[in-house]
Parts: sequence; structure tokens; C-alpha cells
Amino acid sequence: MTQRAAPAGAHPGDRAGLAEEVVRRLVHVASAVRHHRDADLAGLGLTPATARALDELDPDRPLPARDLAEQLRCDRSNVTALIDRLECAGLVERRVDPTDRRQKTLVVTEAGRQVRDRVRQVMSDSRLLDPLTTDELAILRELVWKVSDGGCPQD
Repeated sequence: MTQRAAPAGAHPGDRAGLAEEVVRRLVHVASAVRHHRDADLAGLGLTPATARALDELDPDRPLPARDLAEQLRCDRSNVTALIDRLECAGLVERRVDPTDRRQKTLVVTEAGRQVRDRVRQVMSDSRLLDPLTTDELAILRELVWKVSDGGCPQD
């Protein structure tokens, strides 16, 4: 493993300064990940919100819009707008639920399946981690889990 000089900044004995510096770097990394993700999603014709909605849908199980709203933890009116965009793009269809004809379910189209697969690749893009060795990546994973206390979504 190649050792690099520690970045200039807080002195190793200055816990508060170190923590502040780490938080700033974490925010920077999160911003860079978001920037790359949003640009890649835009290339697919999606916003982060529509991509998340498509990602939440199981292509093999139609889902009522109200259930999608629950999964996304948002109001049904917001989900309606997201579904409208996905439907206009040909990625999702509204169909009558065969078990309850009063309700419509969301069905992922074949094109939607392909775009959803691409969305999943974009959401797990790790290009910013390319400079790390496998050992460094394993250490980083453990440290991130430790500070997140397992509270971050796995996917």
C-alpha cells in the first residue's frame, strides 16, 4: 500500500479540528457523488426523484401508487407527478388492478426495466473510490459504517 502524506490541516492531536476537517471532506465527497449521479441520471432523461421512483418499483410486481408513495415517504400528489413523467417517457404504465378494478397499479415497461438497470448502475457508481486499494476500501467501509451506526440505507 502506497503511503501518502497526510493532508495539511488540523494537527493530529486536535480532535475537534480533525473532526471538523473530516466532516468538511465527507460533505465534499457527498457533493461530488451527487454531482456525478445527477449528471448521469440526466443523461438517462431522469431527475433524481424520477430515478428513485423507478428504482423503487419492482418490475415483476405491479404496485399501487399509494404504496409507492409510502416507500418514497412522500405525498401521493408528488408521486402522481413522478409517475406522469415516467409514463410519458414510456418507462411505466398505469393499469387497472385485476384484484380491485377501482385502483390502478404501476407496471414497469420493458424500456423501464432497461433504464431501471442503468439507474441501479448509476446509483452504485464508485468512480471516486478508484484511487483506493482493496484494503483501503475495506477500511473505509468499516469506518463509514461505524460513524453511520448502520443507519444509512444499504443500497
